[in-house]
Amino acid sequence: MMLTVRELALHDGATHGIGGWMRFSKLRLNGFKSFVDPTDLIIADGLTGVVGPNGCGKSNLLEALRWVMGENRPTAMRGGGMEDVIFAGASTRPARNFAEVSLQLDNSERLAPAGFNDEDTLEVVRRITRDIGSAFKSNGKDVRARDVQMLFADASTGSHSPSLVRQGQIAELINAKPRARRRVLEEAAGISGLYQRRHEAELKLRGAETNLTRVDDVLEQLTAQLASLARQARQAKRYREIGAELRVAEGMLLYRRWKEADQARAEAEAALREMVTAAARGEAGAREAAKAREAAEAAIPPKREEEAIAGAVLQRLTVERDALASQEAAALEAVASLEKRIAQLGHDIERETGLNHDAGETIERLEWEAAEIVKASDGFGDELAQSAEQARGSAAVLQEREEALSKANEDTARLAARHQSAARFLEDAKASAGKIATRREDAEAAVAGAGEALSAAREAFAAAELMEQKAAEEAASSEQALTEAEAARADVQTREAAAHAARSEAEGEASALKAEVQALRRLLDRESSGGAQLLDELDVAPGFEKALG
Repeated sequence: MMLTVRELALHDGATHGIGGWMRFSKLRLNGFKSFVDPTDLIIADGLTGVVGPNGCGKSNLLEALRWVMGENRPTAMRGGGMEDVIFAGASTRPARNFAEVSLQLDNSERLAPAGFNDEDTLEVVRRITRDIGSAFKSNGKDVRARDVQMLFADASTGSHSPSLVRQGQIAELINAKPRARRRVLEEAAGISGLYQRRHEAELKLRGAETNLTRVDDVLEQLTAQLASLARQARQAKRYREIGAELRVAEGMLLYRRWKEADQARAEAEAALREMVTAAARGEAGAREAAKAREAAEAAIPPKREEEAIAGAVLQRLTVERDALASQEAAALEAVASLEKRIAQLGHDIERETGLNHDAGETIERLEWEAAEIVKASDGFGDELAQSAEQARGSAAVLQEREEALSKANEDTARLAARHQSAARFLEDAKASAGKIATRREDAEAAVAGAGEALSAAREAFAAAELMEQKAAEEAASSEQALTEAEAARADVQTREAAAHAARSEAEGEASALKAEVQALRRLLDRESSGGAQLLDELDVAPGFEKALG
C-alpha cells in the first residue's frame, strides 16, 4: 500500500529574523476539525516533524497554527464558513459546539511587546462557538484579534507568513512574482511588522488629513457665525436701550394699574361686606318665613285628613244610597211583574175551572146517552152495533177530553205553585222594600251628618289655605330678598375676582419685567466686565445711526 508523506517542520521550534524572538513550545487542539478530543503537539528543541498517511490530519495542524495566529478567511481553512473548523460529528461521535486552539510561546528573554511581556510563558488561545463567534485570549485575558496579529507580525511571522509552508507552496514560491519574493525576503529580514505598522500609520495620517479639512470647514462656518453674532450684538445693544425705556414706561403703567386694582379691590371688599350683611338679614327673614310656613304646613295635614275622611264617608254613603235606590226600583219592578203574573194566573184558573165544568157536564151527558142507548138497544142488534160504534167513537172523544182535562189539571197545579211562589216572593220583596226604606232613611240621616262635617272641614281647610297663602307670600318675599342678596353677593364676588385677576396679571407682568431687568443687567454687567467693546469706541454722526445698525 502506497502512502503519501507530508511533513510539518519547525527548525528549533523558533522563527528567525531581525525581530525574531518567538519560540513555539506546544500546540493544543480541542474540537478543531478532526481533533475532537484534546490533543497536544509538543514542539521540542531541534527538528519536530509529523508523519502520516493522507487524511490523518497533518494539514489540520498547519491550519490550526494559522487559525490561532489570526486567520479570518474561511477559504484558507478549506471551508465555506469559519464555523466549519468545529468538529461536525461522525457516525460514532456527536458534533461539538465549540473549537479551541492554544499556542504556547517561550518568552523567557522578555522580548515580547509591552502588552504581552508580563510572564516567561505566553499562551495565545482562540475559541469559536457556534452562532456566537470567536474570541482571543492571552494568558487568560481577553485581547483583540488585531493585537494577536500584530504580536506575530512583530516576530516576523503570522497566519500569512511564507515560513508556514502548505501543500504546493514550494512550487508557488519558485514561480512567484518579484513582489511576492520581496515579501518573503522582508519577512526573513524581520521587517514585515514595520510594514504593517506603516500601513496603520498611513491610515491614521489619512484620517488626520480628513479631520483637518473638516476643521477648515468648521472655521469658515465659525467666521460666518462670528460676523452674524457681531451684528446681533449691535442689535442687542440697541434693544437694551429701547427695552430700558420701555420697561420704565411699562413699570409706571403697571404701578398705576396696580394702584387702581388695589383701590377697586378695597371698594369691592367694602361692597362685599355690605352685601354679606344684607344677605345675612335676608337669610334671617327667610328662616322666619320658613318657620311660619312649616307651622302652617304642619296644621294643614290634620285638616286635609279630616276632609279626606269626611269625603270618603260621604262617598261611601252616596254609593250605598244609590245602591239602595237601585234595589228599591228593582224590587218595585219585581212586585209589579209578580202582581201581573198573579192576575194572569187567576184568569187562567177561572178558564181552567170553566173547562173542567164543561167537561163534567159533557161526561154526564154522555153517560146519560149511554144509558139511554143501552135501554134502547134491547132487540135492536144492528142499532146496537151502530150504537157500539158510536160509543167507541164517544169513548175515544172521552179519552181525548180526559187527556186534555188531565193536562189542564197539571197546568192548574203548576200555575197554583207559581202563584204561591210569586206570593212568597212578593212578601219577601215587600219585607226587603221595608228594610230598604229603613236603610234609606238611615243613609239620608248619615248623609246629612256627613254634609255638616264636610262643611266644617271645608271651612277649616279654607282657613288653613288662607294661612298657607299668607305663609307662602311671606316665604316668597323672603326668597326674593334672599335672591337679591345672593345676586348682589355674586356681583361683588365677580368684581372681587376680576380685581384679583387684574392684580395677579399686574403682579405677573411686574415679575416678568423684574426678571427681564435682572437678565439684561447680568448681560450688561458681563459685557461691561469683559473689557471695552469695539462698538463702544465708535462715534456716529447724527442721522447715520440706521446705516451703522
